[in-house]
Amino acid sequence: MNQNLSVSKRDGVKEPLDLDKIHRVITWAAKGLDNVSVSEVEIKSHIQFYDGIKTEDIHETIIKAAADLISEQTPDYQYLSARLAVFHLRKKAYGQFEPPRLYNHVKAMVADKRYDEHLLEDFTEAEFDEIDKFIVHSRDLDFSYAAVKQLEGKYLVQNRVTGKIYESAQFLYVLVAACLFAKYPKETRLDYIQRFYDATSKFKISLPTPIMAGVRTPTRQFSSCVLIEAGDNLDSINATTSAIVKYVSQRAGIGINAGRIRALGSAIRNGEAFHTGCIPFYKHFQTAVKSCSQGGVRGGAATLFYPLWHLEVESLLVLKNNRGVEENRVRHLDYGVQFNRTMYQRLIKDEYITLFSPSDVPGLYDAYFADQDLFEELYVKYEQDESIRKKRIKAVELFTLFLNERASTGRIYLQNVDHCNTHSPFNPEFAPVRQSNLCLEIALPTKPLQNVNDEEGEIALCTLSAFNLGAIESLDELEELAQLAVRALDNLLDYQDYPVPAAFNATMGRRTLGVGVINFAYYLAKNGAKYSDGSGNNLIHRTFEAIQFYLLKASNDLAQERGACPKFNETTYAQGLLPIDTYKKSVDGYCDEPLHLDWETLRTDIVKHGLRNSTLSALMPSETSSQISNATNGVEPPRGLISVKSSKDGVLKQVVPELGRLRNQYELLWDITSNEGYLQLCGIMQKFIDQTISANTNYDPTKYPENRVPMQQLLKDLLTAYKYGLKTLYYHNTRDQAGISTGGKSEATAANPTTVVIEEDDDCEGGACKI
Repeated sequence: MNQNLSVSKRDGVKEPLDLDKIHRVITWAAKGLDNVSVSEVEIKSHIQFYDGIKTEDIHETIIKAAADLISEQTPDYQYLSARLAVFHLRKKAYGQFEPPRLYNHVKAMVADKRYDEHLLEDFTEAEFDEIDKFIVHSRDLDFSYAAVKQLEGKYLVQNRVTGKIYESAQFLYVLVAACLFAKYPKETRLDYIQRFYDATSKFKISLPTPIMAGVRTPTRQFSSCVLIEAGDNLDSINATTSAIVKYVSQRAGIGINAGRIRALGSAIRNGEAFHTGCIPFYKHFQTAVKSCSQGGVRGGAATLFYPLWHLEVESLLVLKNNRGVEENRVRHLDYGVQFNRTMYQRLIKDEYITLFSPSDVPGLYDAYFADQDLFEELYVKYEQDESIRKKRIKAVELFTLFLNERASTGRIYLQNVDHCNTHSPFNPEFAPVRQSNLCLEIALPTKPLQNVNDEEGEIALCTLSAFNLGAIESLDELEELAQLAVRALDNLLDYQDYPVPAAFNATMGRRTLGVGVINFAYYLAKNGAKYSDGSGNNLIHRTFEAIQFYLLKASNDLAQERGACPKFNETTYAQGLLPIDTYKKSVDGYCDEPLHLDWETLRTDIVKHGLRNSTLSALMPSETSSQISNATNGVEPPRGLISVKSSKDGVLKQVVPELGRLRNQYELLWDITSNEGYLQLCGIMQKFIDQTISANTNYDPTKYPENRVPMQQLLKDLLTAYKYGLKTLYYHNTRDQAGISTGGKSEATAANPTTVVIEEDDDCEGGACKI
């Protein structure tokens, strides 16, 4: 090696090449890790040195070499490469490895308009110095490589044009905590900031993309999910479109309820005009959703909802289908089709479903959500009225069309609107739930806007976070974590901005939150339980009982301090009803675990003092933010022990937690032979969760005759999900013989069937609400 070679440092200064310095950095990164080799990283790097080579290029080459060595046999390279990446990131952000003094950092970032100026208004220099004392920057070294790259790509404050990064992870966590508790009394707020910082930086509480990326910056919109309902008139449709654009541009994922829009050929102005039907307006919504890039964090995405009995349903069900021409397709939205008891009964009895335009059947659309008995009465009445335009179709044919499109695209979703209203925190008489969101875990009341400034309309927002089940050693920990999560998210509702009046009024009235879980698969594995055989049923019953109980208790405590949400009277909680009263009792047939907590005292306290928040729980996919905690996502089985995730940020290998010790305990997705055990677990979770669950159905055709999944099996799973009380179904994942999955887009590698490649979807975080 030519010892006269020089390197160019980040500040442009040249100095002699020092191979020992490179060796020392890799050795530092390898300290305490198993089955990693410093020399192997050096050999793998294949650095072609030349005079003036940039130290930045050297470092990036070494990081990539270390990351390429991540495997099932040597999973700790995920930490070696992560430490090298953290070293590199801090050098880029600060020009040195050691972070600066917090106050100096905040002052500079506020001056540069990167941080919100309220930080310097709300906190003194002395308080920043106190906060600085409890920051543990060494926690940066606990990240996996996938986590560091996600932080760098999505969460850290940066210039997305130049790629310049301005902070490291611990500043992110502590400043999110500082912003959320800034208005607490001075004598308690630093304690809350420290406790919340510890909970998030130790990965016990997972935060969604809008909070991680946005809180501490001048952009103040952090709700993951926005639900907007369109009325059946141009003013309402245009107001809906305007609201979509505003919220897509501010990082939110959108649910659009367009079920009221009348069918093709309906009369307008007493027959003066001929209605063009749903499709042109769906295209209008699609344009609005795709008009903004969400600040470079992710692209806009939305799911649009309509009832199964809509007169145009046969055309609407095929909107994502690759066959057909652009004029009759709207492929860049996802769709949620709405079912209820009557629709399932028509299927079971092999009867007909009658299709109507909502505009022709007064009261039917509203009754579909608010009153199932009234709906059935009106539905039969309108079926017998020969003056009303209608079409009859065999129920099995319509369900088959739905399931074929769901299977072929993976992204035609399902909402059981009766379960969303009978097992709901909202009294459907006053606040019916008429839609869900992008990822099918939110169930909140909405009202159509009549204009963009309409204060009588209702746009529902939900602010999310999640408990990391894998980081919890005892269910008792959930009491403290629930207090922190509920208080932080409730504070955020007052902290953020509301670009549309209908969203502000609805949020202030209902104060809806959605706390979910990540690392469910690891939680099962480390407790010796499986998805498929019922061995986890009682464990999950105890766990989700504790989650919902402590969330309700935290909100009740907060109501005693600050008052109940103004629309608490529109909840079923105000009637003394709890989730344990309204769930589908069929769950008891396969899970006999008793209740362990004092629900009756809690019931009394809720009726007496109310709740600060109308909703508290929702189980979201958490595809991206789970990577930050090195956790399995949401409640889904992993597709492989290592997932090679392909996204706009590059290819990342994520290893399941404790791979070495628990290798044989994990149950991989395509090893599970049916959906029954998974649906049972979802039914148990839904017993307690007050909103809904991003639950998937999964099929491996090779497990069926002639490598085809029988329609009878798809119908059976649909009915099973309804029987167990599931409110929604999200992806339909199909593994073909090459291992490709239409819903989750995963592909098993030929060399290793326990390693999969997953192409990242529109980021629902939460496109938007994958947290």
